[in-house]
Parts: sequence; C-alpha cells; structure tokens
Amino acid sequence: MNTILEPGTLVRHPARPDWGVGQVQSVAQHRVTVNFQHAGKVVIDGARVELMPVSAS
Repeated sequence: MNTILEPGTLVRHPARPDWGVGQVQSVAQHRVTVNFQHAGKVVIDGARVELMPVSAS
C-alpha cells in the first residue's frame, strides 16, 4: 500500500492515532517522511508500517 504514496497524500499512522492526520512530504525507497498535525515531521519505515490514506473531504 505504501507504494501508492506520494508527496501531498494525507495519511494516518495505524498505531498512533494521537498524531492526527499527516501529509506525506517525501518517499525515498522504504522511507516515508510525513508531517503530522500533533507529532511534527516523522520518518516512517514503510517496510514495517503501512500508513493509511485519508480522503481529502
């Protein structure tokens, strides 16, 4: 699923709902950098965590 992520995609971290919605900043191989509402910029190992896309509505 992380293969469809691109900069600008809105996502949630499945194990950290308290972080709120995040916006993907960059994707480099398995590393996904996301700027979350309540956690700031976080680098996610996409090989270990499957981020959940959020609809823009």
